[in-house]
Amino acid sequence: MNSRKVVFLFFTTLLLGSISGAIVGITIDWEMYLSKGILNFFFGFLWLLGISAAFSLISQMGFFAYLTIHRFGLGLFKTTKLWNRVQIVIIAFVLFDLAYLRYLGFATETETILHYLILPILLLVYGLVIAYIKAKETNQTAFIPALFFIIVVTTIEWVPALTVNDPKWLWIYFTPLIIGNTWQLLVLHRLTENKNQSK
Repeated sequence: MNSRKVVFLFFTTLLLGSISGAIVGITIDWEMYLSKGILNFFFGFLWLLGISAAFSLISQMGFFAYLTIHRFGLGLFKTTKLWNRVQIVIIAFVLFDLAYLRYLGFATETETILHYLILPILLLVYGLVIAYIKAKETNQTAFIPALFFIIVVTTIEWVPALTVNDPKWLWIYFTPLIIGNTWQLLVLHRLTENKNQSK
């Protein structure tokens, strides 16, 4: 992949992440941004764009880190089949922790662990859909790596917001991450013009 395509990937991911995060932030706090006039809305939107841009940069760092880890894993475990099994175990562990650790840390007396299963289940469903698309557009060996990236890497990137557990920041932080990660995952094989290999 040449430098022009790297620049394209960088700026499109930055743009998509920034705009999506800002839209979600405005939607969540609509009244606050409109309560003091158009200038308040304008500067609030600019602030959200900047914050979301930072989160989209984290998404890009996570993506290139995973590409490195993926190659390292293939080399370490020698076969794609064994490396995929390791990734499946890690996926299961992360989904369990996403529910159980948040339940231990933040559950009130009226909440059960079922309340904390919703988020991991939704992330799993989304990951399965994106992994299916990736595998269909490339080949079946891309399914597990794509699922791992969407679930595990996104969750790791999301940890700062997860530890605070503020609903507003959970979604403002999450949106640029998931949009950026999805975009990078699904556009990479088009940029490399090699649809016969997984990422």
